[in-house]
Amino acid sequence: MNRAKNKRRLLISVILPAAVFLLAAASAQRILMPKYMGSVIEGNFTEEYYRDKTSHDLLIIGNCESYENISPMELWRKFGITSFIRGNSNQLMSQSYYILMDTLERETPKAVLLNVQAMEVTGQDTEEYNRMVFDGMPWGQYKWEGIKASMMEDEHMIEYIFPILRYHSRWSSLEKEDFIYSWQEKPLTSFQGYYLRADVRPAAEFPRERRRADYTFPEENYQYLDQIREVCEEHGISLILMKAPSLYPEWPEPYEEQIEDYAQEHGLLYYNFLELMEETGLDMATDTYDEGLHLNVYGAEKVARYLGAELQRELALPDHRKEPETASYYEERLEAYEDEKTCQAKEFQELGYISKFYVESEE
Repeated sequence: MNRAKNKRRLLISVILPAAVFLLAAASAQRILMPKYMGSVIEGNFTEEYYRDKTSHDLLIIGNCESYENISPMELWRKFGITSFIRGNSNQLMSQSYYILMDTLERETPKAVLLNVQAMEVTGQDTEEYNRMVFDGMPWGQYKWEGIKASMMEDEHMIEYIFPILRYHSRWSSLEKEDFIYSWQEKPLTSFQGYYLRADVRPAAEFPRERRRADYTFPEENYQYLDQIREVCEEHGISLILMKAPSLYPEWPEPYEEQIEDYAQEHGLLYYNFLELMEETGLDMATDTYDEGLHLNVYGAEKVARYLGAELQRELALPDHRKEPETASYYEERLEAYEDEKTCQAKEFQELGYISKFYVESEE
């Protein structure tokens, strides 16, 4: 009898309070985690990949030049190509490698398109960019290794394991969305990982960058590029290299020569869209939303039409438009895509800006 009473007392005095504490901490963490439902929606892109239950013949990886310059919905509409962009702001070569490895645990695409601009980047700028890559990724070997490979000096793994340690100070800046989407699933903010912008701001003059003594890409980035290529070869995946038509930062000739040499040495397709402006029909007076840094949806559709034709010709990527289940999903997303494009275009025509991105644009 005494033993039973002791057990009940232990339950009440120790285990029950601990359970309540853990539940409260878990609830607080859900509330405090950023929801990215304001002007900076890019923080949702990693997690949205896991909500897509279709398979993808084309995986696109890289930094913002990947998710702002190609429209997967246009690849579907014109060619029936299934694709997803797994890109994030300032995504490093190491992060693209671990994202690819994470993807291969779930599916094996027929082709991987890697944007190469990150080959020049030596390290991460801010912790927020690392968070956008990894916070939305389920825990596993490649999330762990990816965080270790790209953490900044003042970051700590424990804060990735328990995000409440990182975000506890957000109490003072919480908004309605933080509470709504703590337990409720967020609406999709991208279209297969694509960041849709329908505003138009013509290309401008950019300051000339200082000349460097050495334009050689960092050895670490070559190592990750080799690893990406080798794992693609092991899985029978065609690796394609791409330089987006972003006018800034500059893409000097030494960078171009290194990528051309690498592609030639390893028999890879390489598309530099800075040199394919005429072929794609790009016009930087109408096809960019931020003065030439990235394409708007009209430019991204032009790149997709050129790229889709090339991929079907070179790799014979199949057309899935007659497959009922796949077509049903993509047609639903295409309808939402067209609605969003129309809504943004109308608002831009009336206001001269798109309200949900206004704060971001003014920073």
